[in-house]
Amino acid sequence: MNKIILNYIIKNFLKTFFIVVIVFFCFGLILNLFEEIEFFKNLNVNFFTPLVLTSMVVPGLMIQSLPFIIFISSMWFMLKIRDNKDLLILKVYGYSNLKIFFILASTSFFLGWLVLFLISPVTSSLTKFYEKTKSTYSKETNHLISFNKNGIWIKESFDGNQRIISAKKINNFDLIDVTIFHLDDKFQLLEKISSDKVNIKNYSWEIDQAQIFRLENSIFTSKKVNNLELKSVYNYDKITNLFKNFETISFLDLTLKYNKLISNGYNNLVLKETLNTHLSLPFLLLLMTGIAAILTMHTLKNSNNLAYIILGLIVSVLVFYFKDLSLALGKTDRIPMTLSIWAPVIVLSFFSFIGILQINEK
Repeated sequence: MNKIILNYIIKNFLKTFFIVVIVFFCFGLILNLFEEIEFFKNLNVNFFTPLVLTSMVVPGLMIQSLPFIIFISSMWFMLKIRDNKDLLILKVYGYSNLKIFFILASTSFFLGWLVLFLISPVTSSLTKFYEKTKSTYSKETNHLISFNKNGIWIKESFDGNQRIISAKKINNFDLIDVTIFHLDDKFQLLEKISSDKVNIKNYSWEIDQAQIFRLENSIFTSKKVNNLELKSVYNYDKITNLFKNFETISFLDLTLKYNKLISNGYNNLVLKETLNTHLSLPFLLLLMTGIAAILTMHTLKNSNNLAYIILGLIVSVLVFYFKDLSLALGKTDRIPMTLSIWAPVIVLSFFSFIGILQINEK
């Protein structure tokens, strides 16, 4: 009998969860589809192009919304079993509020790890394909940056000419093993600059021990300059910010290829932030289930579900802004970055612990 009841709780909770996931997916699909249509409206593409691209980016966005999806799913399931008297029947068979909570919270916790290990690699691949495909339609090709297995490649325009920069990697504020090509408007080579190190902290790049090869009267001349300054539209922050879309990096990539990502030029602090954000996800799902239990299981009486929906939305907004505030404090160095990510989990843990003990007495 206990196994049948356990299967009933988990099966119906997962059913509710997947219904909410589908609703969120459809809602996200509609909202993002308008954005993609706006992007492609002046391009010669069929309707399926923005639709397919939208379908690829929405799953990644849903992972970010997973705490709120699990919260709504938990509230909906608990209100449903309370209103149809299943909660009362469960209590008759010895299932206390605490036991029901543990079953639902454990399921949410397991779903969190399942998403990290199985779903995250898929959504990151879809996001990579989305960005790669959409970039081919972008009209703003005068300034481009790319990270690949060959290092870093930067293209920018200046005074009607073109500049192409290649580097092996980024180390702190320096580009390492740098080659700079200056081309005319017909992409004919004008000048080549080589250096072991270029400081890109500011928009005025400082080139150390530059070797300059210049075309003069159809003959290349060479000279060495100890310190050379180069104006650019990019600096360190601008370059690294372009690659802060860590939806393209799965949890498995972060854990298994962390050092490789660092060597490829990714910011160590941002990688730690992303890794801790991923690790906190299962715990946050567990706690959001706890908050839903506190709001809905304090009584067996039927009540106005609209009030619970409004209350749930308010709680979701408060949790979202608390997370955002905590993360902002971390990014401004008011508190350690790791603490800023785990602070909402810690605070919600205390709140959930006290609340769960109270509803277990009812």
